[in-house]
Amino acid sequence: MPPRPRKKTPVPLPEAPATAGARPRPAAPPNGGAVPSTFGLTHFDDAGAARMVDVGAKPETERVAIASGVVTMELATAHAVREGTIGKGDVFGVARIAAIQAAKRTSDIIPLCHPLRITGVDVDLRVANNAVYIMATVRAFDRSGVEMEALAAVSAAALTIYDMCKAIDRGIVISDIRLDEKRGGKSGTWQRELPGQRPPAKGR
Repeated sequence: MPPRPRKKTPVPLPEAPATAGARPRPAAPPNGGAVPSTFGLTHFDDAGAARMVDVGAKPETERVAIASGVVTMELATAHAVREGTIGKGDVFGVARIAAIQAAKRTSDIIPLCHPLRITGVDVDLRVANNAVYIMATVRAFDRSGVEMEALAAVSAAALTIYDMCKAIDRGIVISDIRLDEKRGGKSGTWQRELPGQRPPAKGR
């Protein structure tokens, strides 16, 4: 029998010489590629992964948050809302219930929010010219603030107003949903500064 051919051993390729001034390749971050947070956000762990903050050690205190928003529409639509002649029914009544429901169910739609024991929700709805102005005040006695609950209440009220009026005005615009004030907790009181308003003097 003829001799079997010998297998050739692969010759490793030489490494490319380092280019002058080239930066070394950074090491792969831990935890499957998560990048550590550098912003000090408590909703992220040391590896940058989202987490629900443990508030068990915090004391229960009174929490208050006030949020607002604007729903702009045609002048005729605003008039129909004010007069209660929208075909679907009482716009303000339904929007107010939607806001209260949203405040109570915020933790169901915002992933990292804690379920809170809400003690009260006030919703103020007013028509001025061609817009509906919404203000929601949420109160709780708990370990976490109610800012998201107030914002969710305003958002739900605005969306409900759109839903009830869209048949006659699809150009409605929802805007300026924002937190105006919060009270309670470690950070104390915060208020949004209005244009031209001087910040309150701090006690010495």
